[in-house]
Amino acid sequence: MPLIENIDYLKPRMLFNGHLQTIVPSIFRKVIELPFERERITTTDGDFLDLDWLRKGSRKLVIISHGLEGNSRRPYMQGMAHQFHRQGYDVLNWNFRGCSEEQNILPIFYNSGATYDLETVVDYAKGNYDELYLIGFSLGGNLILKYLGEERTRVSRIKKAVAISVPLHLESSCNQISRGRNLIYSKKFLRTLKEKIIRKAEVHPKDIDLELLAKVKTLRDFDDVYTGPLHGYDDAHDYYEKCSSLYFLEGIEVPSLILNAVNDPFLSPLCYPKELALKLENVYMEFPKQGGHVGFSPRTRGEIYWSEKRAFEFINSDE
Repeated sequence: MPLIENIDYLKPRMLFNGHLQTIVPSIFRKVIELPFERERITTTDGDFLDLDWLRKGSRKLVIISHGLEGNSRRPYMQGMAHQFHRQGYDVLNWNFRGCSEEQNILPIFYNSGATYDLETVVDYAKGNYDELYLIGFSLGGNLILKYLGEERTRVSRIKKAVAISVPLHLESSCNQISRGRNLIYSKKFLRTLKEKIIRKAEVHPKDIDLELLAKVKTLRDFDDVYTGPLHGYDDAHDYYEKCSSLYFLEGIEVPSLILNAVNDPFLSPLCYPKELALKLENVYMEFPKQGGHVGFSPRTRGEIYWSEKRAFEFINSDE
């Protein structure tokens, strides 16, 4: 499939590097208040997932997955939902375990490879629609690509997918976000993750050892001590290796677009697999020079975000 590196995205003039292109839209983007309908569904293991729906009677549904420590109401999630809803699609923004307003029930929470929860959402929604589409941001992008690549029987359920700002290789991307100027991001994520694990330990003291929290200085430490073992992995390395979507791309059988900006401060060089891109039959890769992480702000105020425009073009095309 085509690999496009010089794709036509024009950044705002004042946002001259990847950090500004990441931070400014995450802080200053105006939230679009959409008339979501909240629904809670039960998982097979007795937990719950909170779903936010935008319905207009369409037979086409877009399911949108958020990133690390995000939720269904983040500006980038609402922006994408608004773009597709106004074009005639039903939209489902869903919250990973522990990411809505209420802490989930079980000791586990969410992780980059938890495709069983995405499977629950797809199975719940698919009966009412002729066509389903997946969109994922960052961790959510890794999740949807792994989901599509790990089991070929899922092809008939999903027509297309778009993954934006995806850490295709989790281990090297974790190292990338934890060095130099990128520490501002990893420290923010680590702070909220620690807060969550403390609250969970109050409910599940036998499953979560808070004495180990003192050893957690980085995101990798957190995954090594908590994320990995809680979700059945030996450690952080085992978790990263078994959940990196890079290793599942060859199994994808539906048209899927990966959109990673070259100046994304979260992504390692392994997240731009150019040689692999030329060999894949169903995966398209576009690597614009600018965009930051989940950024892609429009150059002119009032225009839609470029990632939303590109996602709609891809899903609505004959590709």
